[in-house]
Amino acid sequence: MTAAQLEQLDREGYLILPDFMRPEMLSAMRSRIAELFAEEGDQAGSEFKKEPFTQRLANCVDKGEVFLRAIADPTVREGIAAVIGPDYKLSSVNVRSADPLNEWSQPLHCDMGGLPDEKGNWVCNTIWMIDDFTTDNGPTRCVPGTHKSGKRPEEALANPSAPHPDEILVTGNAGTVVIMNAHLWHGGTANRTARPRCAMHGFYCRRDKPQQQYQKRLLRAEVQARLTPDERWLLAIDDPLNDVISAEVAVRSGFLR
Repeated sequence: MTAAQLEQLDREGYLILPDFMRPEMLSAMRSRIAELFAEEGDQAGSEFKKEPFTQRLANCVDKGEVFLRAIADPTVREGIAAVIGPDYKLSSVNVRSADPLNEWSQPLHCDMGGLPDEKGNWVCNTIWMIDDFTTDNGPTRCVPGTHKSGKRPEEALANPSAPHPDEILVTGNAGTVVIMNAHLWHGGTANRTARPRCAMHGFYCRRDKPQQQYQKRLLRAEVQARLTPDERWLLAIDDPLNDVISAEVAVRSGFLR
């Protein structure tokens, strides 16, 4: 990544990498996502959460090599390290598809409700555009610079669901990838078109924080057996601290019993 790109990521809180995915990778991801939605039906996304007027998939590393290739991409990881520092790990991989012809939008939020702490930033998200993101099909909105505000939107705004005067819409062609400091105020907007709008989200956190989805317990043994040493590090498979902090969160959330 260039110095200008890294500077923008630090200043604005997000960086757009246009047409980042090669056509064959985009095609493979689209195919696998369509298969998973068909296979999982009403249970799609049950490892994580449901959302109104939205279709979700969760635990995607367990469900296709194409997802592992994406979250381990070296350029993306350079951006993650620029936000969080070198001690990062994958927190979760989800797919979010905004249903057509609806008015549902997310309130502005920080992922995990997190603010930077005494060590600095600790969450970073990536958006992999499976479909084009246009101004009216439910693109992500964000308020540039708010990752440095030290406040959550629900603390600073009367109505985090309302339009913000400084917000921008993150748009791009299918295949574009966005790296976003997840302390940045952001949220999905309403898809007012007649077609779904789909994206994959690879979410990362600092290694002293719990994973959103506890990868070691979610990944099947045969998937873990195929992982390289670097992939095991990225997923925190052999990290004793992660076993403690992520398992506790998973149990409290009802993902593990």
